[in-house]
Amino acid sequence: MRISITDYAVGATLAGDLANTSPTVRGEALPTPDALTDFLAGHGLRLDAVADGRLPSDDDVREVHLLRREARGVVETETEEQAVAGGAVLAGRAGLRPVLEHDTSGRWQWYVPTRPGAPLAEELATLIGIGLLGAVRALGHDRFRACAAPGCRGVFVDISRGGRRIYCTPDVCGNRINVANHRERRRLGSAAG
Repeated sequence: MRISITDYAVGATLAGDLANTSPTVRGEALPTPDALTDFLAGHGLRLDAVADGRLPSDDDVREVHLLRREARGVVETETEEQAVAGGAVLAGRAGLRPVLEHDTSGRWQWYVPTRPGAPLAEELATLIGIGLLGAVRALGHDRFRACAAPGCRGVFVDISRGGRRIYCTPDVCGNRINVANHRERRRLGSAAG
């Protein structure tokens, strides 16, 4: 796998989304190798580009479950220094020294290749670590957040332009809050009338 240093959004988004697959957030979202394959595909990660193209196994699922705890731990850090230290540990799992190569348009870009034959979880750790380090550098640690929805234990890295995101999954947590607020307004309106 070759990880772009400048495209931190992929790894930063993956960190929060992976953490939110935990049973403590919305139920176990990665119970099987097929679920892991679908999760990776949903993040634009093709199996031919990770783990030497092999399909995830039950062992890969277990290792990714451990990785999601680590990713969550970095997103929940209290200080920028802790986030950088945690991101560096993850980035070093399978990451080799950065290289400067031409991208598809012929421009020079920095990449971090991963060790040939590295297990899937180690490659994902490197991708997440590079993403979290890039997010700290480009956006700041204050973009590492917990979901604002009551009762939700989700976390995320806000990579939005405006930096105003407050829900881990806006179409789930945000909609749930909007529906509850709408019902409360209707209830108050009918009680007053």
